[in-house]
Amino acid sequence: MQADENVRKKAQDALKKTAAFGEDFNLNDYGIASKDVEYTEDLEELNEEDQRTLLNVGFTPNEENRSGSLIMLDNAVSHTSLLDEDAVELMSLHDASKKHEWVKDYSWKLVKPDADKYTAMSYLQDANGYFIRAPAGKKAKMPVQTCLLIGSEEVSQTVHNIIIVEEGAELDVITGCSTKHGVDSGLHLGISEMYVKKGATLNFTMIHNWAEQVGVRPRTIIHVEEGGRYISNYICLKPVKSIQTYPTVILEGEGAFTRLNTIAVAHPDSELDLGSKVIFNAEKTGAELISRTITTGGTVIARGEMIGNANGAKGHLECHGLVLSDDGTQRAIPILEANVQDIELSHEAAVGRIARDQVEYLMARGLTEEEAVGMIVRGFLDVGIQGIPDELKTDIDETIEKIGESTI
Repeated sequence: MQADENVRKKAQDALKKTAAFGEDFNLNDYGIASKDVEYTEDLEELNEEDQRTLLNVGFTPNEENRSGSLIMLDNAVSHTSLLDEDAVELMSLHDASKKHEWVKDYSWKLVKPDADKYTAMSYLQDANGYFIRAPAGKKAKMPVQTCLLIGSEEVSQTVHNIIIVEEGAELDVITGCSTKHGVDSGLHLGISEMYVKKGATLNFTMIHNWAEQVGVRPRTIIHVEEGGRYISNYICLKPVKSIQTYPTVILEGEGAFTRLNTIAVAHPDSELDLGSKVIFNAEKTGAELISRTITTGGTVIARGEMIGNANGAKGHLECHGLVLSDDGTQRAIPILEANVQDIELSHEAAVGRIARDQVEYLMARGLTEEEAVGMIVRGFLDVGIQGIPDELKTDIDETIEKIGESTI
């Protein structure tokens, strides 16, 4: 009990601190999002605008080709359904804590409550979120889908998620984050702790589609055991006030592997501070960090960090950025740290504009200038992300088309 009180005290102290980097949001400027929201049984009964919001972050309201669904609206779970009960356990974190005594052994063990004021806020609010578990040896036929949705103006949404993929299991998760139609401003504080056990695989895709005056502060740590695999895809193509995300993967078991793909566009007045970090704590571990970012007038900071603490580890970091406006800024910050002899870490970073000769080459083959730029942008952003619905693909294509139009 005393230990819990000490953690709470440290979290309360963290609330008083100014953010170490990036835009600092005053938590007092935002109300606390409601924990009392209307529950929705049938998602297809939602109005057209709400369904479109879900589709644009990869969430299918008809739940076709999905193993389960969960929606968190403001600070409460507003929908949960499970179609593949044998292969997946899905519920709110609060419900999981009541059902399983052992959930406490995973909660706030990777992310420290006093890491910063945004994390502390979620801890002190006893944030709810999703709990997803793939039992040992099980493989869900289809992805689990979740959506974290801000439904009220100028509120802070606090979220705490836990994913556990047990030994030999495989799990795909598609999670979308967005605001309801008519909501322009808010603050999202999301804590995620993920555990990939021995020989397990977690494929995790996150799509952000926020309103233009929303601040986003997710904090994520992933723990991967022997032979485990964690594959992450992060997509953010629409205007947003400020995002600061820096997921950390800890490769704790021999042969563990991770790949993190990031594709993002910084529109005018947007600040995207994106990155990922891998810690190699076991032999023969591997990692690939791939970042593709574009600025059409906003600021992009692409961070990547690899810390090698074990022999036989191999990692590659690749940060490529396009500048499509004189008002935009691209900054790449790669960090490689080797603390043992037998290790191989490399990085490749490049920022610049679209080469004019590439555009002219495509125009000479019958494309308009706008079509040529769009094709180059589409190819640049393609890092092989699979499993997203057709509606989201269409939305991505429309965004790319607008980027092409804005650069002519």
